[in-house]
Amino acid sequence: MGIMYYGGDATPIHIEDRALAHLKVVIATKLRRGEKFTLSWRHPEDQPRGRSTIWLHPSIPLRFVFDEPEPPQLSREWIEELANSANSSGGIMLVPEHLDPATTKKSGQK
Repeated sequence: MGIMYYGGDATPIHIEDRALAHLKVVIATKLRRGEKFTLSWRHPEDQPRGRSTIWLHPSIPLRFVFDEPEPPQLSREWIEELANSANSSGGIMLVPEHLDPATTKKSGQK
């Protein structure tokens, strides 16, 4: 489970490593361009029901911490889906990765 720290808030945001790696690409790209946007996600099952949203701005400190020492292979389709949502009025909505069953069997993933 990865962690995202945002701003002066000491509360960590726990996001699965693979999802966090994809988010990092989209967020870094938008912040590098000086863009401001929101990021929303549903609370994990071990937390109270609901969802959260944060406002991301290039001037606010942001840190990503991953459990896995090696970065995962990234899915271009998932990055594009996240980037498209980032460009909408609702901002990035962290959605699950859509796995292609044919690709999953070839790569040996479950």
